[in-house]
Amino acid sequence: MNKWVWIMTILTLSFLMATPAMGEEQDKFSREELLELSENFFQYLSAGEYDLAEELFAPEVQEMLPEGALKEMWENLTSDLGPLEEAKDYRVTMEGGYQMVYARCEFEKAEFKAKLAFSTEGKIIGFQLLPSSQVEYSTPDYVEEDKIIEREVVFGIPGWELPGTLTLPQGEGPFPALLLVHGSGSNDRDETLLANKPFRDLSWGLASRGTASLRYDKRTYVHGNKIEDLSQFTVEEEVIEDALAALEFLRSQEEINPQEVFILGHSLGGQLVPEIARRDGKVAGVIILAGPTRPLSEIVVEQTEYIFSLDGQIDEKEKEWLEEIKKGRDLLKNHELREDEIVPGLGSYASYWYDLEKRNPVAEASKLSCPLFILQGERDYQVTMVDFNNWKEGLSSRDNVTFKLYPRLNHLFAAGEGKSTPGEYQNPGHVDKQVIEDIAQWIKEISQAL
Repeated sequence: MNKWVWIMTILTLSFLMATPAMGEEQDKFSREELLELSENFFQYLSAGEYDLAEELFAPEVQEMLPEGALKEMWENLTSDLGPLEEAKDYRVTMEGGYQMVYARCEFEKAEFKAKLAFSTEGKIIGFQLLPSSQVEYSTPDYVEEDKIIEREVVFGIPGWELPGTLTLPQGEGPFPALLLVHGSGSNDRDETLLANKPFRDLSWGLASRGTASLRYDKRTYVHGNKIEDLSQFTVEEEVIEDALAALEFLRSQEEINPQEVFILGHSLGGQLVPEIARRDGKVAGVIILAGPTRPLSEIVVEQTEYIFSLDGQIDEKEKEWLEEIKKGRDLLKNHELREDEIVPGLGSYASYWYDLEKRNPVAEASKLSCPLFILQGERDYQVTMVDFNNWKEGLSSRDNVTFKLYPRLNHLFAAGEGKSTPGEYQNPGHVDKQVIEDIAQWIKEISQAL
């Protein structure tokens, strides 16, 4: 995947976090109005009228983009893919409270699916390109489907109830169980990323080995239309409250042994599960997959530098973009932004970043008495060996913490060779079998010792 396609994907997440979602009672733009805006957007891009295209973005999005960034992105894309020959097959949907327009974009050398997200004012707050032909999910060969039962469930805080899937092994029970906590972004219960569904892999693989699990759609995925004041929205509302409710719900299920409920967090979830476990006070053990230990703003800078350098050089426009992101990082570090200000280069309100960056996952983990299992893919460029080593150093005095490094695995714990790239995620892959077996064995050993 062209690196600019991936940068636009990252930006989409920031735009959606930065812009208030539409409330249930607000007027929506008609299908015809949205189609006209979308058609105009692609016509402007094709004609090189980037100023007119940028005028269709919401003001806060325009503020986030460095000068000339849209022009740079589009010209880099078309230099690789050829000119856009046609945008067609438009489709209007509602997702998480946002009006979305999908279109099939036929470039000279490739075809992509475009996704535009619109604000209540009819302005573009997200622009994303994805491979147009998504590969259907295939069951990993380590899953034994005849050993699995799944049940759709609903749980949660009144007014914020979430749908989920309880995955159970065949048999009498009660079973040990694992709660899965997502990474950043508006994730579904499978933590779907392009052709990958790592949480489904984990649930099915573990159920095949005797461990139940609960995975659920994230609050921002289900209730984006009800989150009206994002300047006061933090990971407390995004992640923590629902994870605590999910733990209580999981313990209440008759097939589950309430003394053997574990929690697993991936990426941002991995950063937060030590705090969730401490506040819950009852979990049997904590599993951290690629958990960050550093401020997210630092990690975004690092990720962007990595992506920009994949072609062997960082050009002047990319340097300008990096400087804008670093500016946002430094403003956050020095607390020079009001909480209700959008962070330059990074997006989202400063309040979200301030809240997240005051949380110390290693310190939280050190307060826990329960066992921890911390896993890391060595090829992961999103959460790196720096973070893994921080966990090891900060928890070195603990004798009930297990660390495991997987040399061939990326951020999704799928195997590969060489440098990991964003393009890997468009290829169908699965959580590596060894990860499934290691987690299943760790849970079994802890459960037997309880």
